Amino acid sequence: MAGLQPLLDSATVVLAAPAQAWSDRSGELSGKGISGFYVGDRRVLSRMNATVDGSVPEIISTSAAADRAEFVSLLRTVDDASPDPRVRLRRNRVVGPDGLREEFTVESTLSTPVDLILAVTIEADFARMDSIKSGLGDDLPAALPTVDGATATWTHVGVTAALTAPDARLSATRTTLVVEWNVTVAPKSQATVALDVTARIDDAVVTAPASASPWEGVSVHADDVRLRRWVDAALRDLGSLRMSVADSDDVFLAAGAPWFFTLFGRDSIWAARMMLPFGTDLARDTLRVLAGMQGTHSDPQTAEQPGKIMHELRSSSLELPGEGIVLPPLYYGTVDATALWICLLSDAWRWGLDDAEIEPLIPHLEAALAWLSDFGDSDGDGFLEYIDESGRGLANQGWKDSGDSVQWNDGTLAKGPIALCEVQAYAYEAAIGGADLLDRFGRDGGDEWRQWAESLKKRFAEQFWVDADGGAYPAIALDADKRPVDSLTSNIGHLLGTGLLSAEQAGLVAHHLVSERLNSGYGLRTMATDAAGYWPLSYHGGSVWAHDTAIAILGLRREGYVAEAAELSEGLLRAAEGFGYRMPELHSGDAFGTVGAPVPYPAACRPQAWSAAAAVAVLAAAAGLEPDRDSGTLIVEPGDSPLARGVIVSGLAVGADRFTLDADAGRLSRE
Repeated sequence: MAGLQPLLDSATVVLAAPAQAWSDRSGELSGKGISGFYVGDRRVLSRMNATVDGSVPEIISTSAAADRAEFVSLLRTVDDASPDPRVRLRRNRVVGPDGLREEFTVESTLSTPVDLILAVTIEADFARMDSIKSGLGDDLPAALPTVDGATATWTHVGVTAALTAPDARLSATRTTLVVEWNVTVAPKSQATVALDVTARIDDAVVTAPASASPWEGVSVHADDVRLRRWVDAALRDLGSLRMSVADSDDVFLAAGAPWFFTLFGRDSIWAARMMLPFGTDLARDTLRVLAGMQGTHSDPQTAEQPGKIMHELRSSSLELPGEGIVLPPLYYGTVDATALWICLLSDAWRWGLDDAEIEPLIPHLEAALAWLSDFGDSDGDGFLEYIDESGRGLANQGWKDSGDSVQWNDGTLAKGPIALCEVQAYAYEAAIGGADLLDRFGRDGGDEWRQWAESLKKRFAEQFWVDADGGAYPAIALDADKRPVDSLTSNIGHLLGTGLLSAEQAGLVAHHLVSERLNSGYGLRTMATDAAGYWPLSYHGGSVWAHDTAIAILGLRREGYVAEAAELSEGLLRAAEGFGYRMPELHSGDAFGTVGAPVPYPAACRPQAWSAAAAVAVLAAAAGLEPDRDSGTLIVEPGDSPLARGVIVSGLAVGADRFTLDADAGRLSRE
């Protein structure tokens, strides 16, 4: 029987892929819910609790950013009797790709020495992440440690962990390890002790990248301090989400912590697309990694098909108890990643990726294009649709992949095969961009794909639109009977800027995106408020996703709707401020003005690659950034966007050239 999925919104997380540590605000690992230190898909440490002379320190401050956190506590049991606290504990945690360092500093302003015993109690249970997510990870039996001097080790089915604690006494009672230090703090001084934990996962399929983050030299200034703070925090988190697959130096962005700390085709592609203003290396590597796993044959159990781009990669099968879902380690159940891979390739070329880097990927482009018509369009009607053939995979295979994400306006579920509106837009954009690349590299088929795209555009205009009193809008999807599923959703924002819509149609979509039905004031709701299935805390039926809103913002800018893009950007900035600039995977669709702050979706991942990358998308939209490959420079058109005021950005890139933008001066200078 499945338990309750752990809530995440009040937990503190620090990470450096593929490791992550989740604790309460005091820094304690409790072994309950998500709490623990993980490497890959294994929880290594389930408990890590500190005491001073047998008492629990009293937390007063918590701060966390990317791979490190500091927890400041009072030690009143060893303090004097004065009203001011004079002794405190600073607990600093740093997570590296294969380990964790915990440093304890006792600070005293007393005029007499302080003698104390600092003890840390530790357990390791090696629980699997899918068990944790299903609520089955609490109270698992801990593994037995082996102690040798100042070192302890644990081994468990392909996992080895070790702890070292210089100058400490280590002892094990059954499965519990106790690390103790005798600490003496001189008058008006401090003393520090530390422990280090490392872990090795034998069957790991993802590893830490060998290279440093390419965004370390980027700087952003803006009159709107929220924009600067959000971009700064996002770049730090994105640096910690960088990963490689085993035996490769190519880098991609893990989808998000804790549940999706691995390669996801759709998520990694979208994040790489949004990060293109800061260089093409991430896009190039993401394209390579996914091309290396491109489908070669048909297998209903894994959803693999020739030319198809994968959905997710894990070291073993993923089972979701109570849901009837069992996903194989390499799973291809996504209808949109293949078209999005082509879009990323086309975008990377426009942003200056060298022809010599593109050319080896052209055979993969041809295979991906062929998938659009040969397999993506399973019934030959000219639209891309999906259905799970295995009976144990994902029922919905677009980005809204929960079981109830495709609803009629009356709340009933649409029956598949489902043809999503945004997937048709991705396919159109992919066909046009792919055709241009075929021409560029002297391959046949460019004109045929342009004709295919225009035919798709015509059919979309004929079959997808829903007439309504507030103005026509595109249906979220066509159902099995090719009827337009009539709910108004955020999916329509993904159509903008792809070329699928006429100017008049784009205007209708822009109107709906900023209406009170969809625009919460903290970002776009995934479903309109007047739909029967709407609920602000529904995963895909009323909540707000930062990346979803950012995609709409970019599309609005490309279609010339500067004011509408700025309005939605303001909503995301309000949300970012409310979440301390670490934007979660999603948040509630409650309206700004009806709540005092954005309401968390309590099980949302954070950081999430495309939610963090949304900050860069908002920055790019504010400045009106577009690449000009022919001249090797950037087009900058901030227009009347209020967010562009005072924007100065260094580290922008087109190909090998780097630029600094001063938006107020209208100046772009080479670095």
